[in-house]
Amino acid sequence: MSRNESVRVLLVCLGNICRSPTAHGVLEHRLQAAGLHWVTVDSAGTAAYHQGKGPDARATAAAARRGVALAHLRARQVVAADFNTFDLILAMDAQNLADLREMAPLDARASVRLFLDFAQDLAVDEVPDPYYGGAYGFEQVLDLVEAAADGLVERLRSGDWR
Repeated sequence: MSRNESVRVLLVCLGNICRSPTAHGVLEHRLQAAGLHWVTVDSAGTAAYHQGKGPDARATAAAARRGVALAHLRARQVVAADFNTFDLILAMDAQNLADLREMAPLDARASVRLFLDFAQDLAVDEVPDPYYGGAYGFEQVLDLVEAAADGLVERLRSGDWR
């Protein structure tokens, strides 16, 4: 892939306050460290529960402990235009993947798949929702999205991200 060609990635969970903003922050951090400035990242939710709100305080605190900032992010809902604005739309779990596929317009150009498809050697294929649990869940989310982000960065570097 030419570095003149940009790639746009949208990370999606249900409410866009825990998993997808965590993935957003981690992926941006990894892309910056890798010098892949031609990749842009956003996040959204399949539901409109938290539009305009910042990430969950527990997610923000857990990410900050790993050097990743989330406080600048704001929740929004996926809209039909996203399916033609983004190249990759990556869901955190199977239910959000199914919802995204149902929402996608017939002319959608984005590839819609699970974020953990890019992770190597994980025993799980979904990022669990930590919202109703304790601090451990937010650490687990970080572990999983870091693995997927690292895999995606490598695939973007090689041009084999589709």
